[in-house]
Amino acid sequence: MTSTFIVSPMTALDIAEVLALENRLFPQDAWPESFFYDELAHTSAGDDPEATRRYWVARTAAGELAGYVGMMCVLPHADVQTLAVAPEAQGQGLGTRLLNLLIAAAREQGAEQVLLEVRADNPGAQALYLREGFHPIHTRARYYPDGQDALIMQKPLTDLDAPSSAADLRSPQS
Repeated sequence: MTSTFIVSPMTALDIAEVLALENRLFPQDAWPESFFYDELAHTSAGDDPEATRRYWVARTAAGELAGYVGMMCVLPHADVQTLAVAPEAQGQGLGTRLLNLLIAAAREQGAEQVLLEVRADNPGAQALYLREGFHPIHTRARYYPDGQDALIMQKPLTDLDAPSSAADLRSPQS
């Protein structure tokens, strides 16, 4: 089954739902509520060249939170700060869509590469990143609070792999 997801910039009004999904998906490494407010303090609607953060939420047609993604962009690098998809929305291309939105926004801001860290014990997320052109460059031993390693992955941003614009990726898709 394919659902339509509506993607929009994250606001403070989204944080309670985002935090609930964060705790549900990442019980051992969930960000505290203050992290989300701090990150949003560095965002804009996309028109402020000084803004270093961009965050989006994806909702179902019924308004339920299906996922979220956020990035930090300090040129020449962009970094995936977070990416999450609710279990009931997984397998419908939402993770790919959110990641590609972030990549397109990083490219539009002039980033030369996107970096991320992913738990070494999360093969599903790693598979998504590999499919989208990321490759492992380093392992941070015992990075997470439970002692799990983090795999650092990188995607160079070249004209050869340019997706559509970030604006195109925000519009509803079936």
